[in-house]
Amino acid sequence: MLDEFQEAWDELTAPGGRFAMKEITVRDVPMRVYESAPPTMRFVWELAAGYGDRDYVVFEDERFTYAHADAIIRALAHHLRDVHGVGAGDRVAVAMRNYPEWVFSYWAIISLGAACVGMNAWWTTEEMEFGLGDSAPKVLIADAERVERVVPVLAKLRAANPVHLIAVRTEGGLPDDADHWADVVDPAAAPDGLPDADIDPDDDACIFYTSGTTGFPKGAQLTHRGSVHNLLNLAFMAAVAQAAAAKAGAASSLPDLDPTAEKQNVFMAPTPLFHVTANNCLLHPATISGSRIVLTYKWDAARALELIEREGVTNFSGVPTMSREMLMHPDWHTRDTSTLVGLGGGGAPLQPDLVDKIDKSLPKGEPSTGYGLTETHGIATANSGALYVAKPASCGRIVPTLDAKLVDDAGNEVPPGEPGELCLRGSVVIKGYLNRPEATAESIPEGWFRTGDIATIDEDGYVFIVDRAKDMLLRGGENIYCSEVETAIYHHDAVAEAAVFGVPDDRLGEIVGAAIVLAPGASLTEDELRDFLAGSLAKFKIPERIWFLGEPLPRNANGKFLKRELRESLTA
Repeated sequence: MLDEFQEAWDELTAPGGRFAMKEITVRDVPMRVYESAPPTMRFVWELAAGYGDRDYVVFEDERFTYAHADAIIRALAHHLRDVHGVGAGDRVAVAMRNYPEWVFSYWAIISLGAACVGMNAWWTTEEMEFGLGDSAPKVLIADAERVERVVPVLAKLRAANPVHLIAVRTEGGLPDDADHWADVVDPAAAPDGLPDADIDPDDDACIFYTSGTTGFPKGAQLTHRGSVHNLLNLAFMAAVAQAAAAKAGAASSLPDLDPTAEKQNVFMAPTPLFHVTANNCLLHPATISGSRIVLTYKWDAARALELIEREGVTNFSGVPTMSREMLMHPDWHTRDTSTLVGLGGGGAPLQPDLVDKIDKSLPKGEPSTGYGLTETHGIATANSGALYVAKPASCGRIVPTLDAKLVDDAGNEVPPGEPGELCLRGSVVIKGYLNRPEATAESIPEGWFRTGDIATIDEDGYVFIVDRAKDMLLRGGENIYCSEVETAIYHHDAVAEAAVFGVPDDRLGEIVGAAIVLAPGASLTEDELRDFLAGSLAKFKIPERIWFLGEPLPRNANGKFLKRELRESLTA
């Protein structure tokens, strides 16, 4: 089917085709864009609001139509502008679970031309303080758990930046100069239409923080243009797979992302909305296509299967662990999952055996995966259906809006067939890192984003990720930079040496491991170290496997720890 896929690709992107492209230059970087691309994400919501009485957001037993959501979004947008002066170039932070208010806040904020700062809900007080200090939002919209964490540092934050707090699903008293959501957002009194806003495609739509190599996370600046083109890349990769299957005479069950389609698809978002996986790759396509999006309070395979049956979920995309847990759960054989046409995963490689299990478990559907990063607004590659079954170790072909090259340590392109660091350039690469010009220049030289992943590209253009160049591990879809965890460990006086690395795990892909050498005469237990780290690191970053060693950690001639050898010897 490779020939049919290429033929369909060429037809769809040709002049006059549904996904015809043109060349432009942005920030001195040449790139391809879709001729039909809407200018901003505000335009996307204004189109979606027309779906009216269709169900839009389902959270546990709560249900909101597009019309109801639109009224909430208009009410919040006018409040943010009229009361707090939020407009183009400003920022509003959102810190909460996957509540419906996350979705409504997002659309209201970006429709004003402001940037939505999606804060990691796992963050500790210290991490929240850093993120809010770095992004300097005019308003913070947070749920009860995040309000509790931020209150101890709120006065300190306000001394530098007078951030206003709006509390979601919070009972009881609040700090001075704070409001309950229900007191400021009244959909029944929402003005007609969104407030006027002048938005450039290159303006920030969202700030998502990624773990930093220096111990501090970096705020990736996602633009309206990048978000729109990631959305169209998703639509294109679905369309080209459908067209190729039709040319090959095979039935295609991939979702149609055509906004005029009458049938409503149902997406389940089991991963956090403060990541591009759920926000850009699920919320965005669900919204533009008039689909329903199902949110849950927390991940639970049994509850997910119950909701798949109840809501008729058609598209599920979480980290591979989630797909595996559902397939292995005893309820898989008793719940009606016949509506599923897509069971995919991102944030970690989908193991080849899981590809086969999904293919055999979905009579009406097929497995899918993609490779992407916060820095690419979402997907950089996609693989699904028969092509995925044929190349289960590949994350797919590069999307049309990206150029790709593989380079060696010196930045030189490697010969065809050789592994090298994957570098990407195009309209979905982020503008840069907030307040970090040096990090931007280092990570995105001349517009080429250095992914930190070592890959090969075969003769058909399919990408295979084989290793990581960055000192990073991937735990259940969460990027964790080892140096950040090491920095926190070294703050303990008992620690003389520490090396952090990924430990293979069947469920999460990797978990955090740490090898530690104590200072002479010092004592420290695993539980004591974890309790110490809990004050500065989110829970998912705290080592789950800890080794206390009696000898110095192995090093190379340059003094660097030999982490790969250390990991292999300890985990063996």
